[in-house]
Amino acid sequence: MDWTRIIVNALEASVGLQTVVFALAAIGLNVHVGYTGLLNFGQSGFLAVAAYGLAVTVATFDLPMWLGIIIGLAAAVVLALLLGIPTLRLRADYLAIVTIAAAEIIRLTVRSVTFEETFGGSDGRQAFAAGFYNLNPYPVNEYNIGRFGFNERQMWILTVGWILVGLSCLVVYLLMRSPWGRVLKAIREDEDAVRSLGKNVYAYKMQSLIIGGVLGCLGGFIYALGQASIQPDIFGTDTTFFAYTILILGGAARVGAPVVGAMIFWVILSLSDNILNEAIDAGYISPKVIATAEVGQVRFMIVGLLLMLLMIFRPQGIFGDRREIALDAR
Repeated sequence: MDWTRIIVNALEASVGLQTVVFALAAIGLNVHVGYTGLLNFGQSGFLAVAAYGLAVTVATFDLPMWLGIIIGLAAAVVLALLLGIPTLRLRADYLAIVTIAAAEIIRLTVRSVTFEETFGGSDGRQAFAAGFYNLNPYPVNEYNIGRFGFNERQMWILTVGWILVGLSCLVVYLLMRSPWGRVLKAIREDEDAVRSLGKNVYAYKMQSLIIGGVLGCLGGFIYALGQASIQPDIFGTDTTFFAYTILILGGAARVGAPVVGAMIFWVILSLSDNILNEAIDAGYISPKVIATAEVGQVRFMIVGLLLMLLMIFRPQGIFGDRREIALDAR
């Protein structure tokens, strides 16, 4: 077994595109769930409207990339308003139902035949990232440390992505140390008590839903630009559940926990995938036990088992606090 290649792939996964995308998605989800107690099961919808806002603006209407980014951000705000206005005065589980349904409505709409000329149908949209890579300051080269490294395109998108991760964490840190953030935490614990103090709980929840949605939608931009293409099924419910897994793994209501959780999550997936494939190729595991085509499913089973053990022995996550995981669902 080539352990060097296995370790190198794991290191690349720890800082790679998927880690950045899901770190941003989980940071936004942390504002919703970790700090405010809003059960948002449609975070993939925020990523989708941002990615399609950018892609459609450039690829379909041939408009500037920066306008596409503005449209994507505006779409995330509008989505938060549409989700929040009818549900935030109700119980928390109504928001969960509405958000997961809304995310699926968005996915099915952009892949429908009716809007194929605009959104590209099931094939999605391509050829919209040229303007971003024209800004690339890295010369054409391979940027390696030993066998670990990336090419100039990957370096550019990862540089921008990790800057956004850092800025997002800074924004959350400053917000949650402010009086506004302390009100959010109080709403999570007991919103009736906060309401009795004269605070507009509905307005605070709406602000949290918008801010978390905008932070999460940055992951949609990074994914779209990093892949230079988007396809609707990328933004299915599994994307939201991966973000939840990452948040639970790192620990809710901790600023940097979603980032560490994303790194650990994708390292585990990379290690399990590469170790299983190498073991099958070396003959340590018989193809009759696990076929090469089944490795993708088995690695998620491994992650699921590890997550079950985590929830049994440390339900607050690696960096979490038990006092931060109780939600007021009234």
